[in-house]
Amino acid sequence: MSACTNLLPRGSTTTPGSFTDFDAAQAAVQRIVPLQTQLSELKAMGFDPEGGANVTLIPYPDIVARLAPYSALPLAALDPGVRKCVEAQATCRGYLFNFELQDRRRTGSFWMDFLNIRRTTHVTGWSFQALVVVSDGTVLFRNHAGQPQIDRVDRQRNPLGPFQPAGEAAGSIILR
Repeated sequence: MSACTNLLPRGSTTTPGSFTDFDAAQAAVQRIVPLQTQLSELKAMGFDPEGGANVTLIPYPDIVARLAPYSALPLAALDPGVRKCVEAQATCRGYLFNFELQDRRRTGSFWMDFLNIRRTTHVTGWSFQALVVVSDGTVLFRNHAGQPQIDRVDRQRNPLGPFQPAGEAAGSIILR
């Protein structure tokens, strides 16, 4: 009976990038030196703003909203790179890089899963986001965030099993 669990679906989500884990991505972003690193150097560091996958271009107004959200904050109180971005205005651009790896493995009873009565999915992996702000070919600011270790269990319970979707569909028709 335990061999049946090998029949449960498995999946993974990988965002293409040159990093094998969170620590490698974090080490790479920390090598970016604000006000010194050039835009042309980013690709060699694993952050390709033009040809890389999962890169979001952030325009100047959104950068200001993210990094200087309070208009009452004096310009002198901002990070020097953010201050230069505010002064550069429209020539300032941001790049948000997203990297992740997630594995999903369904566990539990094969029959309960197969009949859509009870599904348990164990999700593991990591995710990383890096914000790099550039103007005139020079990196002005960089920051990063993410989850070094994702480890969660998603549970879904359908008391009606395979008939659950039919009941949900009928409910939406009745509510119309």
